[in-house]
Amino acid sequence: MTPRVVIIGAGVVGSALADELTERGWTDVTVVDRGPLFTTGGSSSHAPGLVFQTNPSKTMTELAAYTVAKLTGLGVFRQVGGLEVATTEARLHDLRRKRGWATSWGVASELIDPVACAALHPLLDPGRILGGFHVPADGLADPVGAVTVQASRAIARGARFIGSCLVTGIGRAGGRVTGVETDQGFLPADVVVCAAGFWGPEIGRMAGLTIPLLPLAHQYARTGPVASLSDEVPILRHQDQDLYYRAHGDRLGIGYYGHRPLLVGDLGEPPAMPSVLPFTEDDFAPAWRESVTLLPELATSKVEEGMNGIFSFTTDGFPLLGEHRDLAGFWVAEAVWVTHSAGAARAVAQWLADGRPGVDLHECDLHRFEDVQLAPSYITERGKQNFIEVYDIVHPLQPMERPRPLRTSPFHPRQRELGAVFLEGSGWERPFWYEGNARLPEVPLPPRDAWSARYWSPIAAAEAVVTRERVAMYDMTPLKRLEVTGPGALDFLQWLTTNDVSKSVGAVTYTLMLDVDGGVRSDLTVARLGEQTFQVGANGPIDEDWMRRHLPADGSVQVRDITAGTCCIGLWGPLARAVLQPLTSTDFSNTALRYFRAQRAYIGEVPVTALRLSYVGELGWELYTTADLGLKLWDTLWAAGQDHGIIAAGRSAFTSLRLEKGYRGWGTDVTAEHDPYEAGLEFAVKMEKGAFVGRDSLLRRSSPSRRLTCLTLDDAGAVVMGKEPVYADGLPVGYVTSASYGYSVGRTVAYAWLPATLSVPGAAVAVDYFGERLAATVRAEPLFDPQMERIRR
Repeated sequence: MTPRVVIIGAGVVGSALADELTERGWTDVTVVDRGPLFTTGGSSSHAPGLVFQTNPSKTMTELAAYTVAKLTGLGVFRQVGGLEVATTEARLHDLRRKRGWATSWGVASELIDPVACAALHPLLDPGRILGGFHVPADGLADPVGAVTVQASRAIARGARFIGSCLVTGIGRAGGRVTGVETDQGFLPADVVVCAAGFWGPEIGRMAGLTIPLLPLAHQYARTGPVASLSDEVPILRHQDQDLYYRAHGDRLGIGYYGHRPLLVGDLGEPPAMPSVLPFTEDDFAPAWRESVTLLPELATSKVEEGMNGIFSFTTDGFPLLGEHRDLAGFWVAEAVWVTHSAGAARAVAQWLADGRPGVDLHECDLHRFEDVQLAPSYITERGKQNFIEVYDIVHPLQPMERPRPLRTSPFHPRQRELGAVFLEGSGWERPFWYEGNARLPEVPLPPRDAWSARYWSPIAAAEAVVTRERVAMYDMTPLKRLEVTGPGALDFLQWLTTNDVSKSVGAVTYTLMLDVDGGVRSDLTVARLGEQTFQVGANGPIDEDWMRRHLPADGSVQVRDITAGTCCIGLWGPLARAVLQPLTSTDFSNTALRYFRAQRAYIGEVPVTALRLSYVGELGWELYTTADLGLKLWDTLWAAGQDHGIIAAGRSAFTSLRLEKGYRGWGTDVTAEHDPYEAGLEFAVKMEKGAFVGRDSLLRRSSPSRRLTCLTLDDAGAVVMGKEPVYADGLPVGYVTSASYGYSVGRTVAYAWLPATLSVPGAAVAVDYFGERLAATVRAEPLFDPQMERIRR
């Protein structure tokens, strides 16, 4: 007998989820919607249906590709192709980057000249454009048709859909969902899925959950007849002016993101369809002018109708998928547009039915946010900015500008005094380099292209060199720190992670958390500080959520986030011991405190927990103390280090140093899509220790068909940044995960997923960077100090 499921929302996501669940044998499914079936009045009812698959996110591209394949097979998708045009050199350059993403993620595409663009779309003036990016498999979904056909399939398998049914509450008992209260009565359920679109936050509040999305109105208009137009022209984007287009027979639909963010509350009461608000003509006037410029034949027509249609925007542009941590059985499938609808629904259905989504969803996980990122004002500000930037050319390091600063380490005043250039991550202000280090000797470097030179400085090279030659202080405070305690703590960590953490007090262990399929959910550093006390260095809130979901019911284990109340300095470099040892009576010699060991000590007057670890490949320690003493710790180390040439160094140098040492970055180099053996992390797996999550799947694994592989670019002046396709013998074979110039090795270091047959030192490949093939060579790793002599001295 399968669980009883109630899905709130009969739009394109809810109907797809009902279809996917019933296909898997979960047939006791009820779908409710406040509107009439199947044009319910939500965003699906007015969505224009354009599907451009290519996305900087591999996951989002995969969700879109599945949506295209499924809806095409159901007869509610027309693959008319997608065309994006450039009217500026910057956009043309970006289209080359976009083609790189498409190639990396397996989407067939081409870059074409203006004449070829006009041949595909007869309204285009080729004299107005510089080129285009064409994806033949993109096209148009029929959103209401997609809802109807998927709902019909689900109904045929036993599901029922109830329209004009208003949800008024969520039933709960004993920490579990029990059903849904509606104006037509109570619907009992073992699982409730909120797929209510822009009504999601309201439903979330009924369940005691913040659903961080912002409903915003987006303009869409239709013209009168246009003689040269037909239904077979490709969907078109003119992102330089925040515009997109699709044909409605001989009329053109025009979507516009260039207007001010229109908060739903700003526009008065909605008309008959709740998701459609009155058209504000003044906001659309620039869109019409630019459209006539790009598509001159529009001058013979005019806008005949328009609307401000409501869509959901999140603070980072990704959907919200997952289960409520504190109300078991209450799931969320929110902020999913038509483009990704079937793909997201399949992932959630697999997650429910099989216990795993079948695709890496860390970017979409409901619990990826820190508490500060759930503040209503934060959700509003970031949601509005994501609307503004939806078609902008966004650099991968480009931070949001507001609201900032939010989270600052105790060292922030000193960092500002040293001229820190801050970027932002998870709300933290993170120094990337320090302008005060411009006084350091300049490191000879080849010139950079304009793109890779953004959010970078040659000062980072000097900081990396000083770290290798002298000593540097790195602010490691943003690293998520969890305290795991209790009589069951050891057994809990043994079960949840791959390495053997059953070691003496003072031991530090690098280990992994896997999902049941053996995919790497995260990598952790576990320090045993007492018989029942462990400090865990994690990657973010998703790790804490995973741990809490696996806590034993007997209360023998407690997990506490201690990040905000603590801070950390990474003191690293060959002179690190010379700085530290005079400040303490505790013996920090190699004999007394070996690599991957921890001890408590006083540094001057400051009590610290010292972990002998190094993510940069040099002698040193992570020094943790309470936030109130952080500034004192900084000042103590800084003063002691003056005779040794100490500097503060930023994350730009840090990234370069860690890649030279071959250290993986979870979420970038490795995700749940990968197992430890293909990721080069098998050393962190101890099968002999006994049972742990994912072990059975690892036992069934075969030899890896792909491997995370170290490359260096042959041209010492060439740079790549990540997500570029890798070629061998003229064919795409993989993609870059992360990259940085290696200042110690004198060329760019890149990690890439490649077929195992190519992951052989000396193999020749090429990386496509904005359309230019850059020769590269597979290298043995690590590139720097392979004998680990520097780090263990």
